[in-house]
Amino acid sequence: MSSKRKVLQGNTTRTRVGKYELGKTLGEGSFAKVKFAKNVETGECVAIKILDRDQVLRHRMVEQIKREISTMKLIKHPNVIKIFEVMASKTRIYIVIEFVDGGELFDKIAKNGRLKEDEARSYFHQLINAVDYCHSRGVYHRDLKPENLLLDSYGVLKISDFGLSAFSQQVREDGLLHTACGTPNYVAPEVLRDKGYDGTSSDIWSCGVILFVLMAGYLPFDEPSLVGLYKKIWEASFSCPSWFSSGARNLIKRILDPNPVTVSFKFNSSYETL
Repeated sequence: MSSKRKVLQGNTTRTRVGKYELGKTLGEGSFAKVKFAKNVETGECVAIKILDRDQVLRHRMVEQIKREISTMKLIKHPNVIKIFEVMASKTRIYIVIEFVDGGELFDKIAKNGRLKEDEARSYFHQLINAVDYCHSRGVYHRDLKPENLLLDSYGVLKISDFGLSAFSQQVREDGLLHTACGTPNYVAPEVLRDKGYDGTSSDIWSCGVILFVLMAGYLPFDEPSLVGLYKKIWEASFSCPSWFSSGARNLIKRILDPNPVTVSFKFNSSYETL
């Protein structure tokens, strides 16, 4: 259990959770907020995801939160956000995670536009290495997008937000996952068809969309209506801009193959062609 108390420092009141002194809010969602915090014993900077227990129970998110925590404890990789500890009070759940100070990859694209191919290649390699490791541990992220990719001050990419992740144990007898989830623009066509999908190939598809966005500065599949968007994704109807190199074009076309059975992308070799 965690003790939450307020500490008066000069004329400033600081809220403390266990050994962590809370600071500014870094982000806020429907069910949680993330705050900057400092370990008062070591001076280490962290981020704390704070969830309201009542909200978690009301929206039946207990299993999702447990899965997110279990996933983060299982994955130990330099390109995945670290989890340090989990605490709880009568009203709150506190998930203490690594503080990453460079913001979202999405913000970098929104601010500066498309990236040069060398920079895109660097981020893509880091992403693929981390996703490959997750898959080797039986974990599928299922919501890969630039908003869930953080950067530290050295340009190291960190995958975050495993709230929609799945374990290989959740695969049914047919060898497939059946819960459709993710962000529509980044979701693989087989997920949208709702007939079951392979977690590995669906994550790879999302990586391909991310690579396109990094190099183009816009989405390959983007329509005002969901019906129109889904049709484009099902048909893999997109075109690469003129500034893409031939290596980038070939790689993206191999990844964004609407048939997960024939997709020719392999983690350990194909991305080297970019």
